[in-house]
Amino acid sequence: MLGAGPSGFRAGHVVKLKRLLRTILPPSYEQQVGHARRVERAADRRIRTRNKIRYRLAHWPIWIFVFFIAPGPLTARLFHHGFDTPMLVWMGAVLVGTGIAGLRGRLPGVEPAPYIVRFTEDRPNPVYRRVCYTLAWSEVIAFALLNIAGLAYALWAGEWKLRQMYDVAYFPIVVTVWILGASGLLPRVKRSTQGEGHERRFFYGSVWAVCVAQPVLWFLWRFLPAARTSDALKLAVFLAILASVGNLARLGLLPRTRPILPGEVIVSD
Repeated sequence: MLGAGPSGFRAGHVVKLKRLLRTILPPSYEQQVGHARRVERAADRRIRTRNKIRYRLAHWPIWIFVFFIAPGPLTARLFHHGFDTPMLVWMGAVLVGTGIAGLRGRLPGVEPAPYIVRFTEDRPNPVYRRVCYTLAWSEVIAFALLNIAGLAYALWAGEWKLRQMYDVAYFPIVVTVWILGASGLLPRVKRSTQGEGHERRFFYGSVWAVCVAQPVLWFLWRFLPAARTSDALKLAVFLAILASVGNLARLGLLPRTRPILPGEVIVSD
């Protein structure tokens, strides 16, 4: 009984956590491939002919969020003033639209069955996947660029113009990204899915970096005073997070940022 004390209890939970992670994340291996230090193998991925309901439901909120924050100026106003009638109407439209798309299997990860099952197979990239990932790319790029520009301007001029920058520059940035996506010039948005195993590294690496940096920046903006010293700190922290998390992704040390070595099959979402 003495051996089953707090340390034994913690060890049991660690073992359970490791087992849970193994069921969620594919195994990875130490191997240098380009810049990446860890890789995954396509042969390790279990083939499935259907996506379970809970799997599809788990992916739906991701696309709700992606489409909800798409109108950047409205999103900026949300963080400044909270929910208002336009945002509530937009949220309702997003829930209905993504719900219908999900039921029809027209959202990545919400399909009834995996679309990509062979790593090297040259298959057409469906329009819905190209649209969804292009939209996600546009938001990742626009939010990062505008926050850097807003912080740099505040540091230089001593006043905040970030809200006005979103009104003026957000849609020119995202429309430019949409054009690149429509031209098949972005990772995961190309006309073929053949390079999926490597292209997703760039996508998820960018998502990891911005999704970590944005909440930290919001916290600093919320609780630090508006002054040049604190603005310099905000900018330094934001850039440091983008660089450090991006580097972890480059090295393949974050989930979904590891090269997938060719093999029999791959199941991707």
